[in-house]
Amino acid sequence: MTRLKMAVIGLGKMGLHMIQQAEQAELNGSIKLVAVCEAHEETLRNFADAHAEISAYSDYMQLLDEHEIDLLYIAVPPKFHYPVVMEALQRKIHVFCEKPLANSTEEAREMLEAAEQAGVVHAVHFSMPHEPSVLKLQELVEQRSIGAIRKIELILQFPQWPRAWQQNSWISSREQGGFILEVGIHWIHMIQHVFGPITEVSSEVLYPDNAEECEHEVQAVMKLEDGIRIQLNGIAHFAGKERVSMVVYGTEGTIALENWEELMMGQVGQPLAPVEVDESMGELPVLKRVIARIQGQPAKIYDFNDGYRAQLVLEALRNPEGNTSHISR
Repeated sequence: MTRLKMAVIGLGKMGLHMIQQAEQAELNGSIKLVAVCEAHEETLRNFADAHAEISAYSDYMQLLDEHEIDLLYIAVPPKFHYPVVMEALQRKIHVFCEKPLANSTEEAREMLEAAEQAGVVHAVHFSMPHEPSVLKLQELVEQRSIGAIRKIELILQFPQWPRAWQQNSWISSREQGGFILEVGIHWIHMIQHVFGPITEVSSEVLYPDNAEECEHEVQAVMKLEDGIRIQLNGIAHFAGKERVSMVVYGTEGTIALENWEELMMGQVGQPLAPVEVDESMGELPVLKRVIARIQGQPAKIYDFNDGYRAQLVLEALRNPEGNTSHISR
């Protein structure tokens, strides 16, 4: 089997994480990481010093001109996804892009159309539906373990934003940062995957006086296609603990996914108790599945259509118009 030649654009936290996954895949003989690109000079130099065997570039166009790439992983800030992805698609390169897909619905739509026309594998790095706790949650919902669903609550609480490990020049910006975009997009996608399409969004976002800074609070009500309500409460900059959780209320009980992965459940009138999750249910890493799909093997991935559908909800949340937004696809 021919090894796929892979390149990584962006050497931030996610880019370096994906390189570690690529190195594991190299050991299995499925791919070879041949080049990276990073605009930050010191970061690029440090990487190049430690990885002499991998070509290093500060200009992604030069990288693409000088290497025949099979798979491009894109981990640059959101507003740069569009130009990099579109260039790769024009060259018929398989694309694996970080979330969110784009920085607007218009960009996301164009990227989806270009990907379909290019006839290549296109994937967004949505990992939550592959997690064991989410797979178990989906199983419980499908088995009606808590009866019919009454409503869903989504809680996004950050004492500090950006978080201590997350310091960079864009993640606190109003243009392409904020916890709705950076964290909320994961949950938007997962909710639509498990519970069905979100068709209505009504939100109120509180921004600070600094016009460059991202949101501090959000309250929203969303509706699924079947009318089930999703209440979103988000806040940053307060005294307390971080909480990123979803609570699903049913006619016969409640399921909670606390802090990303702690699954709990209880019947009406009873306390919540931990749910045993089989870690072997997990379907990670996503890169392995993208490679399999490129090689023509059956593999579950979330493509640009999933990215576009999530982007529609994300932008309706981030840019309230004073009225309920009806999500049309």
